Amino acid sequence: MTEKTPLVTTEQPRKTRRLARDATPPRTFVTVSSEPVRPLYEPSDVPAGHFAERVGQPGVYPYTRGVHEQMYRKRLWTMRQFSGMATPEETNRRYHYLLEHGQSGLSVAFDLPTLMGYDSDDHHADGEVGVCGVAVDSLGDMEILFEGIDLGAVSTSMTINSPASMLLAMYIAVAERQGVAAERLRGTLQNDILKEYIAQKEFIYPPAESMRLIVDLIDYCTTNLPQWNTISISGYHIREAGSTAIQELAFTLADGFAYVEAARERGLDVDQFAPRLSFFFNAHMDFFEEIAKYRAARRIWARHMKERFGAKTERSLLMRFHTQTAGCSLTAQQPELNIVRTAYEAMSAVLGGTQSLHTNSMDETLALPSDKAARIALRTQQVLAYETGVVNTVDPLAGSYFVEALTDRMEEGAEAYFAEISGRGGVLKCIENGYLQHEIARAASVYQNEIEQLERTIVAVNDFRLADEEIEIPLLKIEPRVQTEQIRNLTSVKQSRDDREVQRCLEGLRQAARGTDNTMPHFVECARAYGTLQEMCDVLREEWGEYVEKPIF
Repeated sequence: MTEKTPLVTTEQPRKTRRLARDATPPRTFVTVSSEPVRPLYEPSDVPAGHFAERVGQPGVYPYTRGVHEQMYRKRLWTMRQFSGMATPEETNRRYHYLLEHGQSGLSVAFDLPTLMGYDSDDHHADGEVGVCGVAVDSLGDMEILFEGIDLGAVSTSMTINSPASMLLAMYIAVAERQGVAAERLRGTLQNDILKEYIAQKEFIYPPAESMRLIVDLIDYCTTNLPQWNTISISGYHIREAGSTAIQELAFTLADGFAYVEAARERGLDVDQFAPRLSFFFNAHMDFFEEIAKYRAARRIWARHMKERFGAKTERSLLMRFHTQTAGCSLTAQQPELNIVRTAYEAMSAVLGGTQSLHTNSMDETLALPSDKAARIALRTQQVLAYETGVVNTVDPLAGSYFVEALTDRMEEGAEAYFAEISGRGGVLKCIENGYLQHEIARAASVYQNEIEQLERTIVAVNDFRLADEEIEIPLLKIEPRVQTEQIRNLTSVKQSRDDREVQRCLEGLRQAARGTDNTMPHFVECARAYGTLQEMCDVLREEWGEYVEKPIF
């Protein structure tokens, strides 16, 4: 028997050469967001009465110091690693590997065809199947993905947006086959389509129709999946696109307010759905700026939910968020340094009070993480939790003149953006006219120019380079035959299912799309019948069309 080539292999990259520079670049004292930093902060930088009114105690409004009184003294943050590659079988093996090494939650990364609503046998998927995440075409794939994993005992985060409803429907169907009731399911969908239009560009449908899908899902989960976080309102990708910390904060919360308004327009009670809204922030390299961002975010969200939206229950006021270390801060040069970068970023997230944390692997600028790199990234969190002492007390930086001044600056900058966005007609209008995209592009240009002009040092990139660098870390490689195997599995699913039942379910979805019925029950029916992701997405493409972004110069 001929031995099969493994789906995932490791290989050594070619040698690269870097020219060292003798001179140290001039230093400017600014944050990563190019905000000036003074040499000293004093009591005068914190207004009288500030601590009692705007900082307060952890677990108490306005939650500047954290959403729980005891924070990590009572329970550590959830440790996640973003995992997904090749076929569902390969990713399932990685999940078991991470769970065995102490990971406490799963995060599913999907490949580009899945993110865009295409099956692996569609021509749009050629060359992309399993490359940047796992391919999931139908319930059959989802069953394999979570084989041997009790969905009633694990929290699962899924990074999916336009087709989020379809993937959640498949997850619900897997749980049913495991005998796990929907009300026991815990996890989070990213499901944040507004930031896709703003930053990441993985959208399918026009904004209004996409917002309908999100409100349908919020409505459905409020009744049927009470422990499920319906949206992870994501600043992460806004920051990765080049925004400043203040822009990340402001645009993320503005998106959150837009979702709240849309759900209220449907007639939903804010205190019924708001507790299941969560957030997702970036942990960039400026240690104190990031901590101030998280503290300001909690305070802003609590105040707006209480004063603007009339939320009455405490759980509606609490901003719970996941954090991922900054992918855009990692370098291909001297990649081992990325371990150091990730550790500092992770510590800022913890000192800022995150509820969940993903640490990037050192090799992610070059490939999907290898087993060893993923293990080191997870161990980074474990060292942080068990060895550094940062969990011993809550919000240890509270009262620092510098941190409190930065927190106030973040809040003031965000409020200024809220006023500007409102004056321009709201988030959707600002997406359509390109205002938000232009603001991010402008910030990204400033940052890049600072690097190129040697005004900002990036170690191993524009200073402290090696004359003859050899990258010795092993890299993950996705073999082309992944697509062949995935197509074969998909064909098998289509041949074994009841096509008449699939067509009946798809027609029900079509009628719901044309009318006002909630689409989620129809997605669940389609998933149970082994309707494919693309079959469901194509029904909506035919009814709603696809969105084409207007070019803005």
